[in-house]
Amino acid sequence: MSKENKVLEHDKQVLHKMGYAQQLARRMSGFSNFAISFSIICILAGGISAFPAAFNSLGSGGAFWIWFVGGILGMTVAFGMGQIASSFPTAGGLYHWSSHLGGKFWGWATAWFNLVGLICVVSSVDVLLYSVFFKDLFLGTALGVDVSGFGYWHQFFFMVVVLTAQSLLNHYGIEVTTKLTDFSGYLIFALTIALIITLFAFSPVALDFSRLVTFDNFTGPSGGDVVPFRTESAAFAFLLGLSYVCYTLTGYDASAHTSEETQDAQVNVPKGMYQAVFWSWVFGLIAVAAYVLTMPSIEEAGAAGWGSFFYMWGASLMPKWWSITLAAGMVIVNFLCALAGLTSCSRMMFAFARDGGLPFSKALSHVSTTYRTPTYAIWTSAVFALLSTVYAPYYLVLAVACAVFLYLSMTMPIAAGLFAEGTAKWPEKGPFNLGAFSKINGVIAVLAGVVLAITGFFPPNEKVFYLTVAMVIIMPILWYAFERNRFEGVPEGDKIKQNQAKIAEIEAQYKD
Repeated sequence: MSKENKVLEHDKQVLHKMGYAQQLARRMSGFSNFAISFSIICILAGGISAFPAAFNSLGSGGAFWIWFVGGILGMTVAFGMGQIASSFPTAGGLYHWSSHLGGKFWGWATAWFNLVGLICVVSSVDVLLYSVFFKDLFLGTALGVDVSGFGYWHQFFFMVVVLTAQSLLNHYGIEVTTKLTDFSGYLIFALTIALIITLFAFSPVALDFSRLVTFDNFTGPSGGDVVPFRTESAAFAFLLGLSYVCYTLTGYDASAHTSEETQDAQVNVPKGMYQAVFWSWVFGLIAVAAYVLTMPSIEEAGAAGWGSFFYMWGASLMPKWWSITLAAGMVIVNFLCALAGLTSCSRMMFAFARDGGLPFSKALSHVSTTYRTPTYAIWTSAVFALLSTVYAPYYLVLAVACAVFLYLSMTMPIAAGLFAEGTAKWPEKGPFNLGAFSKINGVIAVLAGVVLAITGFFPPNEKVFYLTVAMVIIMPILWYAFERNRFEGVPEGDKIKQNQAKIAEIEAQYKD
């Protein structure tokens, strides 16, 4: 047996021990697992569109140090999830971990927070793709097209076309999606480096590095009302600015959701998560420095409000043809960012449905014997992403909801792991083991995740706060009224033994 076949057989046996059959095609390499999370983080997506959340809170130094500190917080969450993923490499990872380590209700609640967050990932990035990158940057800024007449229906039909394309690519196999997200990983690196070099090479001003340690209070009118109230507290402004990191450095649970499609998952899944966060953090920090160092005027950029990035871009002396090229590249990486998000969302939906957690679970857990993909879960995810833009067409609402719900769902299994570590629920670690730092990192990660989530609760994001409170109140009611006796949760004990008899029968349907 070849080394690759031994790895695949080991992956399959680990999955069998958790009570599941190998239905999805295990075609993703370690780099592919990294690339799908790196593509969803995409520092050329949220790293640009959410930039004003930090810059228009605390100025140039604020944007730089908010990203620096936020990246450290994000790394602790990635390490915490990675250690659990190394022990339990399953699709729908967060839900499975929470259910196994913290109990059925904890897992069920994690699943709903994560699923809503992932749907908002897809919809917010696609709205971002249309409104910020295609309409404003590519058409408006780079090509000089008058986009003032573009309205709601332009966005709606754009969303229909883009979501249909992303669904078709996901439907026809993980190999197709993997090739595109691998390409996206390389393209994000290349475009980020090209953008940074371009901004410095064609800067209209001499570089003033003191900007990286200069803090300006741009809350309220002085910052174009990005923060729609004035605060004199620098600490509070810093907290508000962390929403920049919360939206950008998220979605790396995609590595976990594609565990059953990744080769040598116990090693490559945790590595994919923390490396995606690390490299996004490093390159994002250099990019933020480039943005604030090449602005002609910090005050004018602040007054531009949500247009502070476009103010910097428009002031650059880069050639017109190069501006168009960079803008076109950003349209492509943002399309691929949402494509990866749809992959992650559909795998989460498939895994939750496989355990009976959703209405129409039988259909949503169906895996095509031809393409080895959860086809109904893919198209259902796309439909809900589209519907979320019908009722919340503004990018900011979707973006904040996505960030808040994802960070809450990512910290829930880490919190459960703090109590389960070393018990019968989690007696031994996988290959990725934090050792003596496990508990310390877990506590910091939970606090970091909660802090990052809270940044999305302040004006103008009250709707997200109200929605979060509503979910916290309604979910226990639904659980005790309906789900407690119906939902069985992930396979445990005798259920795993019972499932063993079905595994060979299920896998016989799927031919490589």
